[in-house]
Amino acid sequence: MQNETNTIRFWPVMLAIFFGSFLSILGISSINIALPVLMNEFSSDLGTVQWVLTGFMLSLGVVAPLTGYLGDRFGYKKVYLYAMAGFVVFSLLCALSWNMSSLIAFRIAQGAFSGLVLPATMTIIFQVMPMDKRAFAMSIWGLSATLAPAFGPTISGWLIDHYSWPWLFFFNIPIGVVAILFIQWMIPDYRVSTGKPLDKSGLAAVILSSASLLLALSEGREWGWTSGRTLGLLAAGVVLLALFIVRELKARHPLLNLRVFGNGRFSVTLVSSTIITISLYSGTLLVPLFLQNVQAVTPLDAGIIMLPASLIMALAMPLAGKLYPAIGPRWMVVGGIVLILVGSYEMTRLQPDTSYLFVILWMAVRNIGVSMAYTAASTAGMEEIPPELTGHASSVSNWVRNVGGSFAIALFTSLLISHASRHAGELAAGGRQTGAAGLAYTMSVNDVFMAATVIAAIALPFGLLAGKKRQLKAAPAAAAGAQEQTA
Repeated sequence: MQNETNTIRFWPVMLAIFFGSFLSILGISSINIALPVLMNEFSSDLGTVQWVLTGFMLSLGVVAPLTGYLGDRFGYKKVYLYAMAGFVVFSLLCALSWNMSSLIAFRIAQGAFSGLVLPATMTIIFQVMPMDKRAFAMSIWGLSATLAPAFGPTISGWLIDHYSWPWLFFFNIPIGVVAILFIQWMIPDYRVSTGKPLDKSGLAAVILSSASLLLALSEGREWGWTSGRTLGLLAAGVVLLALFIVRELKARHPLLNLRVFGNGRFSVTLVSSTIITISLYSGTLLVPLFLQNVQAVTPLDAGIIMLPASLIMALAMPLAGKLYPAIGPRWMVVGGIVLILVGSYEMTRLQPDTSYLFVILWMAVRNIGVSMAYTAASTAGMEEIPPELTGHASSVSNWVRNVGGSFAIALFTSLLISHASRHAGELAAGGRQTGAAGLAYTMSVNDVFMAATVIAAIALPFGLLAGKKRQLKAAPAAAAGAQEQTA
């Protein structure tokens, strides 16, 4: 391995990053359309089938803390490369699943490899790209993550309509192989720090904490929110999370360097971007369920209806990256959150016969807001982090966002089921029979969108706290010449 200080080639590196990030997020967005299909295929209820998505996101979130350790030890290119290889292998196994339990198990393993991709690619951007290109690079990174939900539902609907649900996973394999080749050829092999011992206690604590909290949120409706199992898991999750934080702050070689939270800008923008992520997932979860369960559209039609708003988000992401240097994070985050609030509130007014144009319009408004706020918050949060800590900062960022997203999906699903049952009872008691099931389900979707609106409002004050960037003395590590780099 030889040391080089050649200029980083922007587009080849970003192309390699683009493919992997796209595929990683496609693993989330492609399955939303398939939830009703999987319920019929395996004769399962929504509470069980949602683990195909929630289990993926849980493992995607809890494995993120490992990225900093693995990246320091092996280099982020190798982490990214092997993560994509694992993703492809488990995509094949998901396609070959024989029952719901095997599919959930393989999805959890697939999510573990996928969870290494986003923090690894974010770290590569902040370690190899010159500072003046990082905002645009982050918008391309964000574009890859938004094109997946843009095309994912449509691709999924077409595959289900013309083939069958296993093709949702077969589809990943050729794209994954192309991504692996691009990673090997286009990303420089480098390391900016040496490997450290693995904090096994910290890893065990964060996995058990996240699993306990998510299981309580997912099953609390079934067990009862005041039952011993639910309260016990919630208490265990909180205690283990507290132990993890104490452990990481005291450990000589922490799994996650939580001292990155000492940077106020990083902390406040992470809160904003986590809430923005929750808002994004609320729409991608609820709209396909509403269209298929209430308006009885096919999976393909549901994907086509969702496509325009998702494409608008994808197109707005690079524009947000270009606007960022001129506008700065504060007003881009606040403006984006306001659009999310407006769009989410309008989606609380759905009716069983609501027009597709109404759904497209207000989902587009939400998605423009997501593009603006997410790009600004993600870039602002990482700008002040020293190069040697970017791996830990990106791991922390993706851990918090993805675990928050998995909790949100579990909570939204539980709310949707419980409110649908409650509204159905109220309509029956009132003598309503014709169209009662569709109306009850629509009312529950509106309730969950209202919950998502309230959650989004919490992000506003944090957006206002995202001030101007402090000037860092350190130069970009890999752009200035990494400790180890090969073309």
